[in-house]
Amino acid sequence: MESHGGVEKKHDVATTTLSSSSWTTGCPVVIGLWQTAGAHGPIDPDAAVRDLQAYVAEGFVAFDGADIYGPAEALLGALKKKTSAPVELYTKWVPRPGPMTKSIASKAIKRSLSRLNVSCIDLLQFHWWDYEDKRYLEAMQQLAMLQKKGKIKHLALTNFNTEHMKAITDSGVRIVANQVSYSVIDRRPEKAMVAYCLEKDIKLLCYGTLLGGFLSAKYLGAAEPSRNALTTASLKKYKQFIDLWGGWDLFQELLRVLQQIGATHDVSVSVIACSYIIGKPAVGAVIIGARLGASEHRADNKKILSTQLTSEEVQHIN
Repeated sequence: MESHGGVEKKHDVATTTLSSSSWTTGCPVVIGLWQTAGAHGPIDPDAAVRDLQAYVAEGFVAFDGADIYGPAEALLGALKKKTSAPVELYTKWVPRPGPMTKSIASKAIKRSLSRLNVSCIDLLQFHWWDYEDKRYLEAMQQLAMLQKKGKIKHLALTNFNTEHMKAITDSGVRIVANQVSYSVIDRRPEKAMVAYCLEKDIKLLCYGTLLGGFLSAKYLGAAEPSRNALTTASLKKYKQFIDLWGGWDLFQELLRVLQQIGATHDVSVSVIACSYIIGKPAVGAVIIGARLGASEHRADNKKILSTQLTSEEVQHIN
């Protein structure tokens, strides 16, 4: 996935795998279901499953949900029943800090297995709210035991910083990925995490790569939106990222650069933004949020996999 000979690798939807000594995924674009959690409008379950099936038909076989994403796990379970394709269903366990006993962990994983309609979770990502509470280490030991029992194929983390990711690996638990925010304007993983992940063969699963939709031609040349004009939780969240990064005027300069590069490749601003992150060291995949039953960008997303950026274009974005 790193740049070779000044040009980043080209990907194919059906055949691409992400190299790791113990973990591969079928596609470097993972379809995310955070938008089903309730802050992006109501969900029509039947329409949502039809959309998921359409993604599979286009070769997108990896999907990311969580136990706290409203109906996400159930929707993925419905997809599992309706397709014979080898889909990969990722989920998260997001417990409240407290005792992390065998019973508590087993009950949570049993619930996710039932919802997902599987006997083994492909990738279980663990999230913890309070690092001062060290019982996250106990939770990971419980998950490792469940992994040994065949309930979980691979263990991963969500939103862990480098220090606490290291604490888990030092405890003897093997993790294959950490899901973090990583985009053209949010490069926090590059401070320390990327180097550690390369050392330990841990992949980064990157969300926020499109800034909730802001990294698109729709906002190029547009007036800065008021908070009332931001209609989704994602837009409200990532507008704050833009403000902290440098503001709307600087963001417009970035959009112009991405559009210029996109015009060279005949692809969108969004495709260039994703291809840029996919080419970064240690990156395993970008997670593209789907508003199931409401809107879709499958044709555009597919172009991410065949877009090559030259080293000069990468430098221009930098």
